[in-house]
Parts: sequence; structure tokens; C-alpha cells
Amino acid sequence: MLFRGATRVAVIVVFGVIADFAIAAAQDLEPRAYSPAPIGTNFTTLTYSRSSGDFVPDPTIPIQNASVHFNSAVLGYYHSFGLFGRQATVSLAAPYVWGSGSALVNGVPTSIYRSGLGDPGVRISYFLYGSPALHPEEFKKKEHQTVIGASLTFTAPLGQYDPRLLVNIGTNRWAFKPQIGFSRQIHSWTFDLYLGGLFFTQNSNFFGGHVRGQDPMGSTQVHISYTIRPGMWAAVDGTYYTGGRTTVDGIQNNDLQQSARVGLTFALPIKRGQSLKFQYARGAVVRIGGNFTTVGVTYQFRFMTKR
Repeated sequence: MLFRGATRVAVIVVFGVIADFAIAAAQDLEPRAYSPAPIGTNFTTLTYSRSSGDFVPDPTIPIQNASVHFNSAVLGYYHSFGLFGRQATVSLAAPYVWGSGSALVNGVPTSIYRSGLGDPGVRISYFLYGSPALHPEEFKKKEHQTVIGASLTFTAPLGQYDPRLLVNIGTNRWAFKPQIGFSRQIHSWTFDLYLGGLFFTQNSNFFGGHVRGQDPMGSTQVHISYTIRPGMWAAVDGTYYTGGRTTVDGIQNNDLQQSARVGLTFALPIKRGQSLKFQYARGAVVRIGGNFTTVGVTYQFRFMTKR
């Protein structure tokens, strides 16, 4: 691509942001992320999701009809344990991502295809109120109506990355997401509210030696779910996020994110210790950024660690 000065830098940023949002779109909505569980609970999960849709760039940038179609397969593990008398959890996620993107740049069709390992993530949570560390026998006798928890999720720059490419699967930077969650159960209904932020380190080797930075992002999630029977539940999900303005070599871009997404989740037990979770999410309000529709399914296997 033949661009000069600020226009070239802006185009670089747009394609970089397209990749970031395409890979992360399926991870926006997390109903029941702070559900109590007895210590020694383990889950192994396998998630497939597909995200597709358009990207709304800064209108001053010569990019039109930007769209992406990305798939991801994520292998995950979750473990619940006791810490200072309260429930704590740790979970790991290792994604593999493949897909394509296309756009008109100065009227010239441009497309990419990528396939490779994404940045792995780790989430650590601690329940501040309402979920003491209990073994399964004790847990069954305890009511867990109100829960307050805090978590920290971070992703490491270990995914596939080549600085000679404009769009990569890996991001070549660390990302950190602190969050506090409130969960209230009333009969068969569960109400969740999460408040969090997303912070990034710089990518110091972005597309031929540029330095790409990104401002923090704030996010709010709301979930309302209904338990049909043990293990089977449905949820209505919503999230709003703002921030994330980027810079390349110190030049700030007009790409402040102010977007909302809505979705549905349905969990279905299939046999003892095994279940499926289906998710659908789409952009509701998009100012600048990705307007993606995401569908996904997760297979989950639960087992207990013996004392």
C-alpha cells in the first residue's frame, strides 16, 4: 500500500483495530462469571465461535466497506480453591484463530487471511462476600444469594506475530483487565453487574517498527438469567464499553470506542458432569469500531478434585 504521513499511519491503525476486535468479539459477554462453586471444582472447556460483520472507521480515513470473518477455537481450564477462607478461582484460555478481512483502501480492494495461535489468557478471581470456601457436602447446605467478587484477567504476547504484516493474530503486547462483579439470586432469577477496565502495554514493533499504543477502556456488563432446572438456564446479556483511542508513533487517532453489544446465552446439560453453552451477540450501538455478530458453542466437562 502506498500511503504517506498521517493518512498512512491512520490506515495502519484501522487494520490493526479490525484484527483486535475480530479476535476479542466473542469474549465480551460472560454471564454468571462469579457463580459460587465448591472448592475442588474443575472444568475443561472447548469453545468454537465465529465473528463476522463490518468495521466503522474514522470517516476521514480512506477506507470503505471494511468487513471481517474470523473463527476461533479456545481450549480452557477452570479450578476453584480456597484462599483465606473464601472461594478463589483460576482459569486458563488458549485460542487458535483463523479468518479473513477485506476493505476498499483509496478505492483499491484489499484483503487478508490469517491463521494461528492467539494470545493466551489467565483469569484469577477472589470472592469478597457471599461465597466462603466450602467442600461439596457443606456447599449443598449453604444458600448463595448475594456474591461480590473481584478478578484480574491478563493476556500474554505469545500469539502468532510477524511485524512485517499489517494484521496479526497475536497483539505483541500485554493486556490487563481488572473487574469487580456483583451477583444477586432471587428464586430462579440471577442478576449480574460487572464493572471493569482494560489496560494495554505498547506494541513497540508494529508493522515495520512503528510504536502502537492504546488508551484504557472502561466496560459495564449486565446479565439477567433464569434457571429452568439445575444446570439449564438462559440469559439476556448486555455490555457497554468506551475508550481505547490509539496512537502510532505518538500521533493520536480519532478512533475513540463507544459501543454497546447485546446477546443471549443458553446452557444445556447433556449428561452428568457435561454440558453445552450456546451464545449469540451482536452490536447494538457502534460509533467507531467493530459491528460484529458472534455465534458460539462451548462444551464443558466438570470433575471434582479429591481431598
